[in-house]
Amino acid sequence: MSSPPSTPTAGRPRSGTRRLPAATAREEILDAAAELFAQRGYTATSTRLIAEAVGIRQASLYYHFANKEQILAELLEATVRPSLAYAGELSKKDLPAAVALRELVKYDVGVLLGARWNIGVLYALPEIATEPFTHFRGERERLRLAYRRLAAAAASDRIGDPDVAGDLVFGLVESVIGMRRDLPVLSSAEQLQRTVAAAALRLLGADDDRSGDPA
Repeated sequence: MSSPPSTPTAGRPRSGTRRLPAATAREEILDAAAELFAQRGYTATSTRLIAEAVGIRQASLYYHFANKEQILAELLEATVRPSLAYAGELSKKDLPAAVALRELVKYDVGVLLGARWNIGVLYALPEIATEPFTHFRGERERLRLAYRRLAAAAASDRIGDPDVAGDLVFGLVESVIGMRRDLPVLSSAEQLQRTVAAAALRLLGADDDRSGDPA
């Protein structure tokens, strides 16, 4: 009696040691791509190189991602989605604007510094203006607007244009991407989070009322 046909699988077993033993294949692909994109550049990285870094066939990579653009889009969205969700949580709390802004800055800086690879360096790629990255651009713009709203509410009367001030705070937060790229040694993440948050409030001329800290 013949054996029943086997169920198709996503490619052959990977070769070599797994880069992230506890991760799924999809997570390992994202991790390998993030490393290669950040270190070699997006254009110089092919799906073949990503697959080799994971230890799988290129065809197996396509089981999880249709193309390189989809991989990059998912990586980029992961740099803003947590902070955008946190901004939504803060908006539901009865916090002084300066306190909410400080907490958002600290959280957002933590997200950018906490990623295993500095994928934020790819924000300026010309490809980001194309259709595959529409959702990322939309989420990043929503995060920018959250900063604008908090900055407008927290800013001193001396601030001329609160929208510009909010964009300056947003830029200050994202400056840690360049710091992480250019400086061989950074302060501890927690210390840098506090420093950037304090600088943001000083930029707005806002009172850093720690009595209103969230529990």
